[in-house]
Amino acid sequence: MERLSCGPASVSQLAEPLAMSLSAVVQHLNVLEASGLVRTEKLGRVRTCRIEPKALRTAEHWINERRLNWEQRLDRLGAFLAETKDETEGN
Repeated sequence: MERLSCGPASVSQLAEPLAMSLSAVVQHLNVLEASGLVRTEKLGRVRTCRIEPKALRTAEHWINERRLNWEQRLDRLGAFLAETKDETEGN
């Protein structure tokens, strides 16, 4: 995904710097394609991959919702701990 964030690339280009077989890279790409995060097209013998921005926006939205939920929980915990500390120090 990091490499594809720079622009489209062939499967061979994606596999080149990795310490895994070409077939392993293809398996990973198949998972990314099935998830909708990556789109591929084959022109002749070259399979080119690119990021699917719409899917990334969906993932970003989902992550942001979870982040907001956890920030709210941690804020409540912080307030509770501060309140508890004040009560403990007061006794």
